[in-house]
Amino acid sequence: MTFAADHDVPIPYMQKTREYYLALGYGNPYRWAHYVDVPFTPLTRPLAQARVALISTAAPYQEGVGDQGPGAKYNAAAKFYKVYTDSTDSMPDVRISHVGYDRTNSKADDPNTWFPLIQLHQAVKAGRIGALTPRFYGAPTNRSQKVTTETDAPEILARVREDAADVAVLVPT
Repeated sequence: MTFAADHDVPIPYMQKTREYYLALGYGNPYRWAHYVDVPFTPLTRPLAQARVALISTAAPYQEGVGDQGPGAKYNAAAKFYKVYTDSTDSMPDVRISHVGYDRTNSKADDPNTWFPLIQLHQAVKAGRIGALTPRFYGAPTNRSQKVTTETDAPEILARVREDAADVAVLVPT
């Protein structure tokens, strides 16, 4: 076995995020939300029989707010601020230009890497999961833990429960 080169190390994501928030003008570095106690609910049925919900931070394409295509520069105008849903029956036009990711090493040109709807449909066909909910759920990325925990998360949870999901796959971008 050969060791990797000394420079071949994981990206210090949290430090980069803290520096990025300071550069945006926030008065303090980003603090990752984490809790001592995390609720956990075991599945009540095997995954092969479960109804799966997809929750994503991908934004619906918005005409007229600038480049939102693969590799686009960060585009704050493409952000969305309210929870949305759309059908899981067809591939929606969702984009990720509104979030920060490593644009130097990724073009984000394969939506399957950040919006796995096609893979979830394949998992249903293969019998690995029972079914998908009829819609997926869009989670805003407005950099407010308070809004996320007090407004967006309860709204998404209500919609996921409405669609009788047994489990959710969360895909942040």
